[in-house]
Amino acid sequence: MQWESLLSLRRQGDTNKRLRIEQDETRLGFEVDYDRIIFSSAFRSLQDKTQVIPLSKTSFVHTRLTHSLEVSVVGRSLGRAVGKAILEKYPHLKSVHGYHFNDFGAIVAAASLAHDIGNPPFGHSGEKAIGAYFANGNGKRFKKLLSEKEYQDLVDFEGNANGFKILTETKNGVEGGLRLSYATIGAFMKYPKESLPKKPTTHIADKKYGVFQADTSFFKEVAKELELLKRGDAKNCSYSRHPLAFLVEAADDICYTIIDFEDGINLGLIEEEIALEYLINLVRNTIKTEKYNSLTKSSDRLAYLRSLAISTLIGEAVKTFIDNEEVILKGEFSEGLLKKSNYKAQIKDILKISIQKIYKSDEVIEKEIAGYAILESLLDVYSTAVENIMKGEEREYDKLVLAKTDILISENSVYQNMLECCTYISRLTDGKAMQIFQKIKGNV
Repeated sequence: MQWESLLSLRRQGDTNKRLRIEQDETRLGFEVDYDRIIFSSAFRSLQDKTQVIPLSKTSFVHTRLTHSLEVSVVGRSLGRAVGKAILEKYPHLKSVHGYHFNDFGAIVAAASLAHDIGNPPFGHSGEKAIGAYFANGNGKRFKKLLSEKEYQDLVDFEGNANGFKILTETKNGVEGGLRLSYATIGAFMKYPKESLPKKPTTHIADKKYGVFQADTSFFKEVAKELELLKRGDAKNCSYSRHPLAFLVEAADDICYTIIDFEDGINLGLIEEEIALEYLINLVRNTIKTEKYNSLTKSSDRLAYLRSLAISTLIGEAVKTFIDNEEVILKGEFSEGLLKKSNYKAQIKDILKISIQKIYKSDEVIEKEIAGYAILESLLDVYSTAVENIMKGEEREYDKLVLAKTDILISENSVYQNMLECCTYISRLTDGKAMQIFQKIKGNV
């Protein structure tokens, strides 16, 4: 892969090539991407989608929105540092094409900002709830009407693929969704493949999938423009990662490793003394003991260690990327950047206690159970209403439940209709999903 192609400013619908050297320096195309995401309704909805504890009303934990903003800040730092090194290695990118190190930061920041935009209510349990409805619930009745890959899209509903759809689909008269630059879309695509075959290799790009069958045409257009390397056999849609996707992933990994851990402390799920010890182990080589000991409040000590930990891991990720840049461009780098970190043992320890104390806490489990019930109920109501309309057996109730939605019904595609139901529900906030569920149950 070549950086000249990977940094494409092209947008959906463009007829002429956009050149970096001709860009208005006061409003660069990659910065426009960030603005468009920030002002989108899909991004704003993340303020009512919790990051760690579904339906939590406490003010201490991060929402998907605050998490995404933090990931974008870390992503910007990663991109700028890597961009500086890339331009030093390939000076023609600046002298001939006009790229600056800030461009790399802007691309990674925008893609990082959008990285959770496709997540349904109630976090990862929301994804599982949607999939379970089609795999084992009433939605299984549609299996015989779908292709193998279409059915896999539903039973393994994936927030990353849904994010690609939200960012790029034409809907309600808006052509091409947010019309982001192809470079930003490429950096967003952590898993540039369709749902099948599932995990064909141990390569990090095969861990999940990033495009629904409904969106493969544009997906391939983006991959062609960026000149991503084709992977797998000719029958399947699979490409190598855009190199900057590794930085988006690293920014997310850094934030949820450290910030989720901090939330667990603030919620009282992790004992403070134990937590501080784990963080000190991560920053032992860079901590200024005198400064740390001068902090009298535990919250200040925690903030200092958090800042130092994030800075340490940013440095690790940048070094790993630069050391492996040529391998990454060949599509042969097969794991996340932090997996190569000198601090991977400490990261593993932090994640282990987070799983034990936070993700498997009684509060999280109880709220996820509620999320399953809510989403299964909504899916059943909407999919049944759409199914009845397709069969010409529409009830008055079906009209009522669909009246306030933006679900577009296809006359002859069960797959498109079921995907419409899923993506509509995925856009709901935790609170809105609960509100609709209560109304459906008659609790007005």
